[in-house]
Amino acid sequence: MPQRTNYLGQPIGEPVANWTPRPRPSRAPMLGRLCRLESLDAATHAVALHAAYAADHEGRNCTYLPYGPFDSAAEYSAWVESMQSRDDPVFYAIVDLASQQPIGVASYLRIDPAMGTIEVGHLSYAPALQRTPASTEAMYLMMRRAFDELGYRRYEWKCDSLNEPSVAAAKRLGFRFEGTFRQALVIKGRNRDTTWLSIVGGEWPALRSAFERWLDPSNFDATGAQRRRLEEFQ
Repeated sequence: MPQRTNYLGQPIGEPVANWTPRPRPSRAPMLGRLCRLESLDAATHAVALHAAYAADHEGRNCTYLPYGPFDSAAEYSAWVESMQSRDDPVFYAIVDLASQQPIGVASYLRIDPAMGTIEVGHLSYAPALQRTPASTEAMYLMMRRAFDELGYRRYEWKCDSLNEPSVAAAKRLGFRFEGTFRQALVIKGRNRDTTWLSIVGGEWPALRSAFERWLDPSNFDATGAQRRRLEEFQ
């Protein structure tokens, strides 16, 4: 495709037709087959979440987060109270539909309606959620809201460059590596180089189809094991 130029002969980007700022994400629930995302609330979720996180005996979940671990349910509840009403990040509890118990947290953040960019982050999965179909479904539901319901153009994932499981998870979900911001942050007194990955709007239809085919009950055997990996559908 020929490069577009302006009247000075300078290369310029393709026009974005009829662009308008996008709505901010709501706190309305996102319902899947395996999990439900709902607005994080201390009174509703904090005690059960703290109990679910307690199964992470070594505190691995908090190594790369800028907060935690929390020594008590009261301490965690206070943190949730300080976050639950913010407009950015917008936090959700991930509720397992089988048990009706919250087993993880996720958020939208760095929300830029004018540019149509939004990030997913503050992911904190209890062991009961890790490496399960519900954990993938939760990410699919958040992408679907961002792209299909709200019309965002760019969906970002950022993490500590040393957090190899997070980078691998992003790539499995279809995010593309964009680069590393060196010495981007100081977290818990340590340097953090930040890895950037993204999905853009043109990539979403094919990824949405891949998620839906992978999440279909026919892709899992009687024990719940996947028949085909997500990457095989992408």
